[in-house]
Amino acid sequence: MTKEQKPFEGRGERKVDVKKLVAVIPPPSMLFGARGRRQREKRIRLRYAEDVKREEARVPKRLAEELGIRDALEITVAGKKRFRFKAVIDERLGGDYVYVNPELMRENGIADNSICTIRAARAG
Repeated sequence: MTKEQKPFEGRGERKVDVKKLVAVIPPPSMLFGARGRRQREKRIRLRYAEDVKREEARVPKRLAEELGIRDALEITVAGKKRFRFKAVIDERLGGDYVYVNPELMRENGIADNSICTIRAARAG
């Protein structure tokens, strides 16, 4: 081997940072089928809306598509109180808010603008 073929021996060449090379490799979840997987639940804000019925929750269309919500949804507040609502999907709504009946929420001690977890309701 000649001097020209030997790497990094006194020729002033820069060493390659291995961390930068490894950062280019995608995580296993991207390689093994997670591409088509849908997000199951999301933490959002619960808002009061006087015009929503007690058994319904109004959901933005983008959020419903993201979570796979069609007919019904479950909302869990503080990990203790769980509600099941009929989903009313509204194309005009934006943001990560779900609108529910204020009277029902006050009866259960849940304040306006509370953080909750939303997911599509399971059959049954």
